Amino acid sequence: MRVHRTERAVAAARGLRRGELAGLRWVDLSLETAELNVVEQLVHVGWKLVLFPPKSAASRRTVALDSETVRLLRRHERDRRAEKIRRGEAWDDREHVFTRPDGAAVAPDYLSYRFHRLVRRSGLPPVRLHDLRHGAVTLALAAHVDLPVVQDQVGHAGIVLTADTYTSVLPELHHRAAGATARLVLSAARGTARKVLRGRCGWMTHPCPRP
Repeated sequence: MRVHRTERAVAAARGLRRGELAGLRWVDLSLETAELNVVEQLVHVGWKLVLFPPKSAASRRTVALDSETVRLLRRHERDRRAEKIRRGEAWDDREHVFTRPDGAAVAPDYLSYRFHRLVRRSGLPPVRLHDLRHGAVTLALAAHVDLPVVQDQVGHAGIVLTADTYTSVLPELHHRAAGATARLVLSAARGTARKVLRGRCGWMTHPCPRP
């Protein structure tokens, strides 16, 4: 179950596609710097699993990791190493981060199936593995992360794609931005008014009213 949890954490927190999750190798991951590099994706071609370059040039990217995801990945790494020692020669040593129990590469379709099974057992409404990617973007935007940063995080080819896909989230952010801008302008205006009033009072003989 830890494998499932770690897969979900990376998908939900950083918005990786399922082929990117399946193709992620330990060599592409640096837990010391809390980063992972998306350089390949695993794709089903007939009955074979084949590594291909990412979906687009923009999809080839470096993704920053939060401390909780790093913690889960460290524990996952320890579990995989212990399982590798236990299985010995039976271990399929391809060095993928997310694998089957014997270390073999896991198909993207199987990741979706495994996630669907967990959702069904939980009794939650139907949610696809790919929906975690959308959730990651939505939460990032709701946390006031700049749109270009979100675009880079998920590997969209252009910022228009990010904006068009998540138009339902952006109006709320625009209203928040408008409110924040208005508060800043009003604060600056009050400060300017106080300065002007103090300047005028310097020429007066009687006390000046408080602004």
